[in-house]
Amino acid sequence: MSIQWYPGHMTQARKKAEETMEFTDMVIEVLDARVPAASHNPMIDEMRLFRQRPQLKILNKADLADPAVTQAWLNYFNAQPNTKAVALSCKKPGDAKKIPALCRKVTPHRGTHLKPLRIMIMGIPNVGKSTLMNALLNRRIAKVGDEPAVTKSQQRFDIDDTMSITDTPGMMWPKIAYESDGYMLAASHAIGRNAVIDEDVAVFLADNLLKSYPALLNARYKLDVMKIDVTKIDGVDLLEAIAKRRSYKRHDGLWDMEKTAVAFLTDYRSGAIGRVSLETPTSRQEMIASTQPNDNDQSESDTDTANASETPQ
Repeated sequence: MSIQWYPGHMTQARKKAEETMEFTDMVIEVLDARVPAASHNPMIDEMRLFRQRPQLKILNKADLADPAVTQAWLNYFNAQPNTKAVALSCKKPGDAKKIPALCRKVTPHRGTHLKPLRIMIMGIPNVGKSTLMNALLNRRIAKVGDEPAVTKSQQRFDIDDTMSITDTPGMMWPKIAYESDGYMLAASHAIGRNAVIDEDVAVFLADNLLKSYPALLNARYKLDVMKIDVTKIDGVDLLEAIAKRRSYKRHDGLWDMEKTAVAFLTDYRSGAIGRVSLETPTSRQEMIASTQPNDNDQSESDTDTANASETPQ
């Protein structure tokens, strides 16, 4: 099943972003460090490149992601023109305080009283833009929630006398090209629950983590105690084992797979499983090479990734 999610207010958000981009000096794009390519909105590049604006890519939630994989993504992004990439956690005020200096490095010709630096912060829903705004300004000005699409309109604020920032609503794009991207975004809570089936998303996530992080799953769910070989099960088996381990049963006596799926997704999103990443530059390249996209047009970012040299995991 292909997951798609494009609420109506996002069309207006895109139009407003295009208008604001004309009066912007640079773009901050906030990505989820666990899924940096899947959480990139190709429309942001379209707008940014049309106006020839440089960018700072922030791989947020880096404290939840695999450090080695995150470094591979930083190497990949920092090799792109007019791009600076950094990994951090916006929930850590010290991390957010590094951003103004990084922005000045991206646009050294701006950031004075005569030429203030005008920044636009963009990204898909629920990647941490509002948390970043609050940390940057050291006050609560943006509503924060654990649901996608909390911010609905643009807001502009002064960081200091030489720098201003415009916060924008989380913005998806009309058609997610690759099926796995939809599942990665749903697992990472960037897509509204009304557009997904939790059990399907949980099975996808379980299959992915069994392949890449079996030891972490074993440690979290004590599969060895249940005499389960983590290398010989699939995602459905894992969810059934969790249901048994936690005694998640329905009134009719069957295992409650819906409750198990939600619990498993919550463990991933909170970091309870451990620091994991769902894609690497190499796996991204391999996926694009082997998968037929949902439509005939690949996003520019996917094309760039497919043409990039391999980055070791």
